[in-house]
Amino acid sequence: MKESILYNPLFGIILSLMTYEIGKKIYTRWRYPIFNPLMIAITLTILFLLKFNIPYEAYSKGGDIIMFFLGPATVALGISLYKNSQRLKEYFLPILAGVTAGSFTAIVSVIILGKALGLKKELIISTIPKSITTPIGIELSKSLGGNPSITVIGIMITGITGAISSPFICKFFKIENKISKGIGIGTSSHAVGTSKAIEMGEVEGAMSGLAIGMAGLVTIFLVPILTKFLI
Repeated sequence: MKESILYNPLFGIILSLMTYEIGKKIYTRWRYPIFNPLMIAITLTILFLLKFNIPYEAYSKGGDIIMFFLGPATVALGISLYKNSQRLKEYFLPILAGVTAGSFTAIVSVIILGKALGLKKELIISTIPKSITTPIGIELSKSLGGNPSITVIGIMITGITGAISSPFICKFFKIENKISKGIGIGTSSHAVGTSKAIEMGEVEGAMSGLAIGMAGLVTIFLVPILTKFLI
């Protein structure tokens, strides 16, 4: 009986929703960036599985269903982008240049740091897509011969780090332009970072949503070229 409940997809879905709701309530109560709802949800989920010795395979039955909706959720960000389409037309070249520079830096930094730390080629390749959205990152990792599980971990860490640190970074470097904030956050920390950009404002959220798609396309184009010469 217990086995059938744990391996029911509803178990993973309900556990994910409950831990995320707890994270949201904690963040709403104290409003500190360190209390990112997703980070809290991940931590609580891991602790729960370890405490009750529940295999990951049981949780993933429902977790994979949630993962499926990441693609549509990313596309849905286009609604706010549509509302700000005029800004996109006005600043298309600066936006493209910013996304390209950010994607290039994300790829090269992983390769350089990975080689400097003596990491294996597979690990380096698996973490290269860390700054793009999960659906694209998983497929890119597979095509490069990487480990998609490691890729997902890298993407989650990058997104949460971006969501937590982006307000401080913008304040420290005195970045006040709304478009610059959105493009920078979306390019470096994809959908999780975009959740923070949306909190900052509609323009920031729209530009961050735009950057997610553009960064994915630019990364797919740059990765084969850069890995050929740098790895």
